[in-house]
Amino acid sequence: MMPLLKIDNLRIELTTRDGIAPVIDDLSLELGAGETLSFVGESGCGKSMTALGIMGLLPEKVGRIASGTVMFNGEDLAQASDARLREIRGNDISMIFQEPMTSLNPVFTIGEQIAEVLRRHQNLSNRAAWSKATELLDAVRIPNPKARVNDYPHQMSGGQRQRVMIAIALACEPKILIADEPTTALDVTVQAQIFDLLRDLGKQTGTATILITHDMGAVAEMAERMIVMYAGRKAEDGPVEQIIDHPRHPYTKGLISCVPHLMASLSDDRPELVEVSGIVPSLKSFGRDECLFASRCDRADDKCRSQRPPEMGFANNQNSACWHAGDV
Repeated sequence: MMPLLKIDNLRIELTTRDGIAPVIDDLSLELGAGETLSFVGESGCGKSMTALGIMGLLPEKVGRIASGTVMFNGEDLAQASDARLREIRGNDISMIFQEPMTSLNPVFTIGEQIAEVLRRHQNLSNRAAWSKATELLDAVRIPNPKARVNDYPHQMSGGQRQRVMIAIALACEPKILIADEPTTALDVTVQAQIFDLLRDLGKQTGTATILITHDMGAVAEMAERMIVMYAGRKAEDGPVEQIIDHPRHPYTKGLISCVPHLMASLSDDRPELVEVSGIVPSLKSFGRDECLFASRCDRADDKCRSQRPPEMGFANNQNSACWHAGDV
């Protein structure tokens, strides 16, 4: 069966004061209908930039898809016109952005912002769009939706605003939903509610989901497959359970070591939390022919510092781009 989304050898470049930098470097992936795939990694690793590339929302005159394909239902979005991308965005592929307070327009009511999507993509009348907006607020569990549809964003809590963003994203029943840090700045109770909501709505609509996060705990709870990103490259990918139980890339191990309950699953002893030393390299380093994690890795040798590691395949469809992945 043809995957819903298939990305091959994607390279996204940004023009900076120091020259052109490949913020996404040779990324390939597949996403099936109804599947949940997670991108995980620290800030600056390329997770959100990948999503913007898929949506055709790269910063104008600064970012561009330099090479590769983004095939959606057999159509290459990397070659699509702006008009065609506007038809797809919000209708076939939707995105929940990180901060709902800045993503929602403060001068329009919640109902108007949901109805706008329905009028634009579904050609609904004003009355039908408003009625559907109320139904969507009820679907995302906003209390008293008939009254709250007239509220402005500032009249809602952070968790409620995030639910509104989910309602807007799912208004046209898209085939793919991209959730970019959907629980940022929310307390743990609200985070759990948002994850439950996304999971339930995904089952009801059959929407495939790309979850972008830095939280390995969220990945373990939500996703079936995961891609670990580092410095614009894929460090490791495969089934979530397989990678959490048998991580092969040292960066993946470092991310898991930051989550107590995941560490506990790997050992009967009380785990010691170990931080990942150092920081993500600057954009000037992206694209170099070496392992970009070498400066932070206690297993790095001369080969790591001079040659880019290829992706190595292992059991259960797990892949790792590390010269020492086979030593685990």
